[in-house]
Amino acid sequence: MKPLLRVIAVVFALCACAPLHAADANSARALAATCATCHGTDGRSVGGVPPSLAGQNKDMLLQAMRDFRDGKRPATIMHQHAKGYTDAQLDEIAGYFANIKPTTGAPARGGY
Repeated sequence: MKPLLRVIAVVFALCACAPLHAADANSARALAATCATCHGTDGRSVGGVPPSLAGQNKDMLLQAMRDFRDGKRPATIMHQHAKGYTDAQLDEIAGYFANIKPTTGAPARGGY
C-alpha cells in the first residue's frame, strides 16, 4: 500500500505545480501587454519603429530595460515606463519577448 501512496503523492505534487507555471506565463504576458501600444502586439512593431521586441535576446532586452529605468540610457518615454517595474518583473518581460517568434520576414534587430 505504501508504494501506491507514494505514487499518488507524486502525481498530486506534479498536478499542483502545473497551475503555478500557467500563472507565471500569464503574469509575464500581462506585464508585457503594457508594451503593445508602442511595440505592437506581442512585441511585433509595424515598420520597426519603435523596434520589435519579439525574438530579441533576453539578456539584451533586460539590460536595456534596466538602463532605461536607471537613467543610463536616453529615452523619451521608456525611462518612465521602466521605473514602474522590479528586477523580477523586468526579467519576466524580457523572457516573454525573447520567447515570441518575430514576424516572418521581419529583419532581426540586434543590439536593442
